[in-house]
Amino acid sequence: MKSLYLRIVLTTIAVMMLSSVLAFVLANVYYQYKLKPINDSKITQVAENIKLFCESHPASAREPYLESIGALGYQIYVVEPGGKSSFYGGAFRNAELAPSIIKQVQQGEVYHGIGQFPSKAFITGFFDNTLVNTIGVPLHYDTGTYALFVRPNIDMLLGELHIFLAVIVVLIILLSILLVVVSTRYIVKPITKLTEATQLISQGTYHLKLNVNRKDEIGRLASHFAQMAKGLEQLEAMRQEFVSNVSHEIQSPLSSIQGFSQTLQTGEVSEEERNHYLAVIESEAKRMSQMSRQLLMLASLDKEQDALEKTTFNMAEQIKEVLLTTEWSWRQKELAINMQLPEVLISADQRLLHQVWVNLMTNSIKFTPEGGTISIRLHQDDKNGYVDFKDSGIGIAEENIPYIFNRFYKADKARSRKEGETGSGLGLAITQKIISLHGGTITVESRVNEGTEFHIKLPLK
Repeated sequence: MKSLYLRIVLTTIAVMMLSSVLAFVLANVYYQYKLKPINDSKITQVAENIKLFCESHPASAREPYLESIGALGYQIYVVEPGGKSSFYGGAFRNAELAPSIIKQVQQGEVYHGIGQFPSKAFITGFFDNTLVNTIGVPLHYDTGTYALFVRPNIDMLLGELHIFLAVIVVLIILLSILLVVVSTRYIVKPITKLTEATQLISQGTYHLKLNVNRKDEIGRLASHFAQMAKGLEQLEAMRQEFVSNVSHEIQSPLSSIQGFSQTLQTGEVSEEERNHYLAVIESEAKRMSQMSRQLLMLASLDKEQDALEKTTFNMAEQIKEVLLTTEWSWRQKELAINMQLPEVLISADQRLLHQVWVNLMTNSIKFTPEGGTISIRLHQDDKNGYVDFKDSGIGIAEENIPYIFNRFYKADKARSRKEGETGSGLGLAITQKIISLHGGTITVESRVNEGTEFHIKLPLK
């Protein structure tokens, strides 16, 4: 299989060769249709000047004059009336010329061999050193009419230039190929690094340094790839942490259930201890059940991000329903509930938002001491609805606030819970996920021993 490097090199060389061929063909077409008539006209004028000189001077001056013209860079062929012919200047590659053409010139016509030279794609007539490719004019003397044929001696006029141009063309080709090979390696090198990086990622290695400092599309690709690798690394770390947390959260209640069950099986416990152990087992089983339901909900939210079943409902009525559902819990702790719940209509998934208010209300009840206060305020503007949940609970330490929406995170130092009240650490993660799916935001303000306030903003439509 050809590498990208080899493909680019071969493609570039092929393009160069094809471009050269096309350029030659097009240049030849330009010469044939544009330059050849001009060249024919110029050489015709030279031939006419030679004719004028020869006809205006004695015949004895003709020979040295034609020799000097030939030495200056012209090829000349003269045919006398009797058929005798002479060459002056450089030799023709092909000295054949039809007798009819010679007769035509001797009869007084001008022969335009340069202009009439046949056009071919890969043959440029300008350089074809043949007798046919000349200009013929009649030369009148007392002894009869001569036929004079003239063309420039390209080898003499442009001989060194030919070599110079040939050297330039060869150097251009060689240097172009060399530069293509070098530049292509520069272009392909980042892609090679990306290929190696993808292989490392497929093997589970996410910590990569590409060292690609370019500002073009490949540089941006490398930058985006590095960001993707970093994201995958974070995702893998989160996955491992998630598995570890799930294992820990499951193992803890299972150990409690196993230990208390073994103690109960011994039969050496009092009735009071027996009831206590059974209550702990029931509490741990409930916590496992709650955690499994929350995990399933998170998985469902992650999978069905666009599957919101939106309806229009009164958000105030929904929050009041949650207050009624949790009434036994907050009355048992003698908590004061302050409400400002005007009617606010919202288009959202009613079931999921109900879960948000349940989670926030449950947290406020759980972490607010007896006799405390929970305040709920609802208001709106033209586009958004706002809900503020505020409690006078134990608060959250400032260093823990950035992490409270992480899955399984528990700010245990700031929120020391009573036995049996330990949660799974998933409630706020679910809350943030649901609000994010609705295009809203949730923020928190809190101080230890002063309370916590959550601010939720949700688009009304």
